[in-house]
Amino acid sequence: MPDIPVGGQIFDLIFHPHESLVFTGLLSGEVKAFGYDDQGKYESKFTVRPSKRSCRGVGISEDGSQLWAAGKGKALHTIDTATGVVIDTRAAAHDVAINRVKRLLPHLLSTGDDDGVIKLWDPRKKDAIRAYTHHFDFISDFLWLNDAKQLVSTSGDGTLSVIDVRAKKTEPFAQSEYQEDELLSIVPIKGGKKFAVGTQLGILSIFNRRNGWGDCVDRIPGHPQSIDTLCNVPSYYPSSHSTILSGSSDGLLRAVQLFPTKLLGVVADHGEFPIERIAVDRAGEGRWVGSAGHEEVLKLTDLREVFEDENEDEDGDGDGEKVDGSDSEDGEDEDAKKTQQNEEDANPEEQAEERDADSSEDEEAVLERKKRKRKDKDPLHAAKKTKRRNEVEAKASFFANL
Repeated sequence: MPDIPVGGQIFDLIFHPHESLVFTGLLSGEVKAFGYDDQGKYESKFTVRPSKRSCRGVGISEDGSQLWAAGKGKALHTIDTATGVVIDTRAAAHDVAINRVKRLLPHLLSTGDDDGVIKLWDPRKKDAIRAYTHHFDFISDFLWLNDAKQLVSTSGDGTLSVIDVRAKKTEPFAQSEYQEDELLSIVPIKGGKKFAVGTQLGILSIFNRRNGWGDCVDRIPGHPQSIDTLCNVPSYYPSSHSTILSGSSDGLLRAVQLFPTKLLGVVADHGEFPIERIAVDRAGEGRWVGSAGHEEVLKLTDLREVFEDENEDEDGDGDGEKVDGSDSEDGEDEDAKKTQQNEEDANPEEQAEERDADSSEDEEAVLERKKRKRKDKDPLHAAKKTKRRNEVEAKASFFANL
């Protein structure tokens, strides 16, 4: 599909959950809607400017009838998606610019601002239900855990937190330790058992829900620049439980498989422009992925062109190596799992020291590569010879030629 020119820099995008419609929030404060079809044709549906300040975040209702927009103007606007008319405005919803908006439940909405404040809203009420102030830097992303009714947020303060929306207290259910880097994006993998978090240094930090939210259990280097946005691939792809789409500041939208770790392909190239947001249509189950950078166009890419040979690759491709320890494939022998878990429980201090050592070496390796600017080396290889528990092994083809 050809690029859709929008006439301004896109800060956020979201698809209608059931129809072929995409909504974009622009630097100019405008919200623009476009329709598209499978033949590559598109048309403008409406343009509305609820604020003269930039629109940084957009969210949509479960049935797609209402769109929420927020940004530098600090207000929360409600837009009718059928008419493109602003039907409600909550002025001064936050004290500073709002960075993210996400629908959680039919009558529950979350917003996060530049000071790290998170607010929960009932769209039927004028005032916020609760406000949380445990973060002290911008809220970069939200993830909703429907089974536990918990909201996970990532922040520029280097931590992620978990909020139980059913609790009346204004303290988080859990908050991670400082990760020594800005956390920019988050996406579930392995059926929601684990979570991949994108960072400023280009490292994917892996959190294991079973182990709690205190610290990451793995760190996967490889992206040459910051990982600003992440999303899942549709569930009908065979490896969807371990495959994610990543948008980086180097302008490349990649399809990456984890455990074993390998690059499946480059989905879209925005050139020298950083990628701000990516999303898959039809509530994440469609064929089109939208990506937005700073070049004032919305790219819609057909995922079938990327994954059409995936089954073939899985049968005969050996580019990726499995990761040792608890992050091997879910189908591994149960006895081996139990034995390994017993060993970990018996030596918790030793395991923690080894994980900390691996994390430190990974960071040093990434910083050293950036300093030298050597693109001919494998970005997934740390500068060490011995294989440790959380170390990722991959052939030199992993990010070659990118």
